[in-house]
Amino acid sequence: MIRSQVRDHVAEVVIDNPPVNALPVKGWFELADTIRAHGRDAQVHALIVSANPELRAFQAGVDIKELAADPTNQSLIGVNRGCWETFAAVYDCEVPVIAAVHGYCLGGGIGIAGNADIVVAADDATFGLPEVDRGALGAATHLARLVPYHKMRAMFLTGSSVTAAELLAFGTVERVVPRAQLLDTARELAQVIAAKSPLVIRRAKESLNAIDPVDVKRSYRFEQGFTFELNLWGDSDELRQAFVEKRDADVGRPDGAGS
Repeated sequence: MIRSQVRDHVAEVVIDNPPVNALPVKGWFELADTIRAHGRDAQVHALIVSANPELRAFQAGVDIKELAADPTNQSLIGVNRGCWETFAAVYDCEVPVIAAVHGYCLGGGIGIAGNADIVVAADDATFGLPEVDRGALGAATHLARLVPYHKMRAMFLTGSSVTAAELLAFGTVERVVPRAQLLDTARELAQVIAAKSPLVIRRAKESLNAIDPVDVKRSYRFEQGFTFELNLWGDSDELRQAFVEKRDADVGRPDGAGS
């Protein structure tokens, strides 16, 4: 599910969970632990998060089927905590994190890319938050780091996506390249960083986090509270089940009682 290796002082963490890298509870904690372990390694000077290039997505969020199959709240609580841990691991990683994004980058993928220090993308990459359509909320905190404020609100409320080319125009993606060149591009940038003083780079990462205008960990945790609230209504269960069964959801009333 999560693979990693270190090459020339650069850790490469690969998400590999077919078909679209949607992760179950276990996968999120595994990803967080892997990133943290490499960040603590003094021999690692930079870190790349990428995905199996043979899959259609960089990362497509949580495993909705796992949530729909659990009649308790355990999976929901677990996956929310796992996402928080992963996004925090990317943000707090002692060394700069480069997200190498191809295909779909949705939900949790936005959390990873949004908290990365540098984003490079394949020319087929698309970015979006379909959370509202899945009966959940969250990661608007991280989308706001990728697109302008009103664009973020429009995307979040409509479930629309943007392309890598659009993010390049916004200045939030560093480079857009053909998929076959994606990992080499990420490695090239990582080596530029890895060649610098490890001490200076680690302090630079820490200082950049310290001047952020938004506490991304607290902000995201606040968003998650609304997901728990929504789960008390029927709409969240119905939206997840409809997604699994590939049908239209029976929702519509503001009190969450369906149509």
